[in-house]
Amino acid sequence: METAKTERQLDEVSIALVGKYTALEDAYASVIKALNHAALFCNRKLKVLFVHATDLEANTQKDDPVKYHEAWQQLCSAHGVLVPGGFGSRGIEGKIAAIEWARTQSKPFLGICLGLQCAVIEFARHVLLYKDANSSEFDKCEHQVVVEMPEHNPGVMGGTMRLGRRTTHFVSDDSIVKKLYGNVESIDERHRHRYEVNPSYIDAFEQGGMKFVGRSDDNERMEILELENHPYFVAVQYHPEYISRPLKPSAPYLGLIWAACGELKNVLAHLTKQSSPIDIATKSPGPFSHVNLFRHT
Repeated sequence: METAKTERQLDEVSIALVGKYTALEDAYASVIKALNHAALFCNRKLKVLFVHATDLEANTQKDDPVKYHEAWQQLCSAHGVLVPGGFGSRGIEGKIAAIEWARTQSKPFLGICLGLQCAVIEFARHVLLYKDANSSEFDKCEHQVVVEMPEHNPGVMGGTMRLGRRTTHFVSDDSIVKKLYGNVESIDERHRHRYEVNPSYIDAFEQGGMKFVGRSDDNERMEILELENHPYFVAVQYHPEYISRPLKPSAPYLGLIWAACGELKNVLAHLTKQSSPIDIATKSPGPFSHVNLFRHT
């Protein structure tokens, strides 16, 4: 059924997936599935543009200008940008460059796990003007805006990740992501990370316009960020793709696709009129064609 519906779709939405494992597309299988679920719900045909993060970096511009130009051309042609999770320093500067472009060009953006951490680093460097800002995973700089969690034992990598289902509490009623989840007070999503946003910098980020609208039970861990005055600039510390399903796409991914299609503003206006668990069924085609999508269990 999913294939048949996809074949009937004529309007295309393109998402640039900026990662370092793009030569092996199966590395992002769950991310691509979540994008497909969201695109299917929005009655769009998905086109994923795989952009190798290192190809966006200054070293590539010097060593292989053709590859650099092609990577940036591919990124700039997309309707939206997604930076998924990962580990290690390779490609980080390319991811940060892609995020800066999405932020400054008002291009819909979604960051997942490491994607959130890269968004924090980019904002710290170019908005807060902490020029050396980085993660302690990559550099022992003065402004470590991303740090190891207290549970982590330095030098011992095994068994130190924050794994599994965790609760995130919304702290802002104005949050786009909260509306996409159905205006619930909290959500449960799966995690897989050992670094987090440095709590010491939260006030500076929020004063600069980056809002951490979802937080952990103890209010110490930043789970969801949104950027003010941007069509859709969202990043989450968890992995929402893990529980995405064809008839119930992940809310953050759905927001990205709706924003990339130019429909998010209308969708949010519709959602604000709802009271209880959201039912967006209609008889007409378009972005409101399924029912009870946002019942989050």
